[in-house]
Amino acid sequence: MANRVLPALLIALLAVVHAQLWFGRGSVGDVASLQRKLQEQKLRNAQAQQANERLASEVRDLKEGLDMVEEKARGELGMVKPNEIFVQIAR
Repeated sequence: MANRVLPALLIALLAVVHAQLWFGRGSVGDVASLQRKLQEQKLRNAQAQQANERLASEVRDLKEGLDMVEEKARGELGMVKPNEIFVQIAR
């Protein structure tokens, strides 16, 4: 009888470990889902980093020179220098 208990116990233990691998916390499906979420988050982080770099560059340009201020005033506000004529072409 002792000869049958040990193999049955080992098979039961193997079944528990195998079930944990496929269905429990940290299972194959769970890990794949977390890896997919991680890739999506990395993509969002990269996009946010690019936006931050663009904004930092614009702030640096605004701090360092008046050329950027003049360009923004002309483009966004339609401002002109004295003795200039503003022409707007509608498309």
